[in-house]
Amino acid sequence: MKLPIKLISIITMYMILMPSYATVYDLDFAMANVRNACSGINSKMDHLKLMAGINTGVNAVGTVTGAVALGTGIAKEKVDQDYETLKAKMAKLIANDTNPEVHIIADEEKFNKQIEEFLKSDSDEVADAKTDSAKLKELENKSKTLGNIRTGMLATNTATSIAGAVISSQNKATGSIKEAIDNCRLATDDLKDSMMQARLDGRDTTLAKRIVDACSEYKSVDLSKINKLATGATVTSSIGAVAGGVGTITSAVANTDSTRKDNSASGIAKEKNLNTASNVLSGVSTVTSAVSTVLNGVQIATIKKVVSVSDNCEKELQ
Repeated sequence: MKLPIKLISIITMYMILMPSYATVYDLDFAMANVRNACSGINSKMDHLKLMAGINTGVNAVGTVTGAVALGTGIAKEKVDQDYETLKAKMAKLIANDTNPEVHIIADEEKFNKQIEEFLKSDSDEVADAKTDSAKLKELENKSKTLGNIRTGMLATNTATSIAGAVISSQNKATGSIKEAIDNCRLATDDLKDSMMQARLDGRDTTLAKRIVDACSEYKSVDLSKINKLATGATVTSSIGAVAGGVGTITSAVANTDSTRKDNSASGIAKEKNLNTASNVLSGVSTVTSAVSTVLNGVQIATIKKVVSVSDNCEKELQ
């Protein structure tokens, strides 16, 4: 059965006009709703802002300690090269005077005894040998000290990376903040609709307009960016923590007496490889700490954007 054309026309007009009959609140009631919905968002952001600031400081410390570890490792590498060069020079000196087999200096204690015996001899090179021997001990002590510093700095860097990962993983905008902002947006839209009716009624909408202008800025707020930055910082800090942890262990092993005093070809190669690995891992942990610092800085800027909007909005609500 076909509907009369007149009835169809009436139904169509009713459907078109339906949106205009949406609920429009009284202006004062709508402003009260905005005050209720938008107040307190600023205080909800305090913890995020505080923890992001702390995390930036933590990662900045990590960047510095990682850089110190890397610089110390590079300095240690130069000292170790000087040490090996001087040791080879002394081995050659002793070999020319006593036993050619001294060139094979895998046994550290045996080599030191040969030096002591040579220094007691009446060779013309004894004076120079004494100077070189003192320098050799100085380089050895310096190398060990630098190794200890590198290990300590890497351990500190690892601790900051772990702390940074933990803080970042928890420093996200919660559902309650999102819900509060969404409610504020809806209440502000309702107030905007109420202003239109209030103007038709001849009422003053100056205050309502200021509130709408300030609180409508929440539409430009992107909380997901805060959370994405937090996730990025967490991943980066976690990588730094792993690199720093492995680097700390590697550096410690490279600096043990058993490693340092193994002067066989394989022992020397092992120590060099461990030191090189420690330096590479120091570089990785430094970079990750720096990247985490940048990500936290951007997160702080994003949080401040939300805080700025809430400041302006709540100021108009007073």
